[in-house]
Amino acid sequence: MDIQQSVKTVLGNYAKFDGRSGRPEFWWWFLAYFVAYAVVYFVGGMLGMGQLLASILALAVLVPNVAVSVRRFHDIGKSGWWCLIFLIPIVNIIALIYFFTKTSEGPNQYGEGPQGPAA
Repeated sequence: MDIQQSVKTVLGNYAKFDGRSGRPEFWWWFLAYFVAYAVVYFVGGMLGMGQLLASILALAVLVPNVAVSVRRFHDIGKSGWWCLIFLIPIVNIIALIYFFTKTSEGPNQYGEGPQGPAA
C-alpha cells in the first residue's frame, strides 16, 4: 500500500469503526496528515492565519483519524476504546509507538486481516 492508496482508503472509510487497518495504511495516513498539517500551517502562517487553517484541517479529519486508529487497534486484537489512552499526556506518545507498530497475528475477533486471508 502506498501513500495515495492509504489516503483514499482512510477517507473512503471516513466513519467506519469496524474492521481492521494494517500498519502501512495507518502510518502512510499519519505521514500524509502530518505533511498536510505542516503545509497548511506554514502557508497559512504567511497569510497570517496559520493556526486557524491548521485547526480547521485538524477538525476536518478528526473522524477519519479516530476511525483509522480504532481499526488499527482492532488489527492488533484490542478494543477501539483503547483510543482513550491518547487523552493522557506523555503516555499517548509511548502508546502510539508501542501499539501501532505491533504486527497483527492473523484473524481475530474483529475479522480477517486488512489484506485478507493468505493464499
